[in-house]
Parts: sequence; structure tokens; C-alpha cells
Amino acid sequence: MVDTIVKSAVKDELSEMNVSSDFYDALDEDVSELLDDAARRASDNDRKTVQPRDL
Repeated sequence: MVDTIVKSAVKDELSEMNVSSDFYDALDEDVSELLDDAARRASDNDRKTVQPRDL
């Protein structure tokens, strides 16, 4: 699996919290699914450009 998220950016965003190592894998999986769904919606609408409305 390719990492989609940047762990250091997540850590910076959640600087007041501790982050467990398995959180990154779960977040990466959710982001990948979100991107796949957005790409499918764009494709279903005959577009090659993913837009905010595809989220």
C-alpha cells in the first residue's frame, strides 16, 4: 500500500494530541477510499477533473 497521507503533517495538525501508529494506517485507508469515490463520481459525470463536489 502506498502512503497517501504525510505523517508529519498529521502530527503537526494534531500537535496537542498523541497519535498511535495504527491511526496513520486507518486514516490512509479512509483517505484512499475518499479519493477513489471522488474519482468515480467525476468519471460517472464524464469528467477527468475531480472537483470539490465529488467529495
